[in-house]
Amino acid sequence: MSQSQRLFEILQILRRHRQAVSGNYLAQETGVSLRTIYRDISLLQSIGAEIEGEPGFGYVLQPGFILPPLMFSEAEIKAITLGVQWVTRHTDEDLRAAAQDALAKIEAVLPSELRHGLTDNDFHIGLPSLPAPAISLKVLRQAMQQQMKLRIIYRDARDAGSDRIIWPIAVAFFDSRRIIAGWCELRQDFRMFRADRILKAALLADRYPGKRRELVKQWRAQAQEARDAVAQETS
Repeated sequence: MSQSQRLFEILQILRRHRQAVSGNYLAQETGVSLRTIYRDISLLQSIGAEIEGEPGFGYVLQPGFILPPLMFSEAEIKAITLGVQWVTRHTDEDLRAAAQDALAKIEAVLPSELRHGLTDNDFHIGLPSLPAPAISLKVLRQAMQQQMKLRIIYRDARDAGSDRIIWPIAVAFFDSRRIIAGWCELRQDFRMFRADRILKAALLADRYPGKRRELVKQWRAQAQEARDAVAQETS
């Protein structure tokens, strides 16, 4: 492990702990001597890291510090490139461009010896085989970000169609389908909608009340209550 990698790892360890971290623990985790840890801490403090503490008591990193240049392990670089590859092949053009821009920013600040990991394509994300849904992900993201209602014509599992107004709050991606979670005005409850069963969709000017974040919390709490009830019935 190079010194720059070790400095980054020390910061990561300190970020993961709210309580003081001993020098011995840092030395064990990074595989160096306690004396080297003391020198590393002094170096980090000299470049602006707000690390409080002293030998024998441990160290605490105050929030808000970013170590330049940006450092990632090889596994973290692999995870980032896989994530960008998935986004570019499974989402809309705006997210695709944003993912590629983010990767370019990371490449610009990575040390030269690590940049090869961004183009080492030993993992591959395939193109989706899903049919194009009636509602684009771009419109769906706009509806969630701006808390706007959607009017949809929906075909259920029995092939019955219904005209609904929903408040979209979340999207789940699966290999075989895309699921939209939202409040359904027709059912007056949270519902899950398969994107491939939406025949028509239109973005309405009306905004739904409250905050989407709070609706997500309510939906998750309701889903957990349902799971708990099923677990009690089967126990």
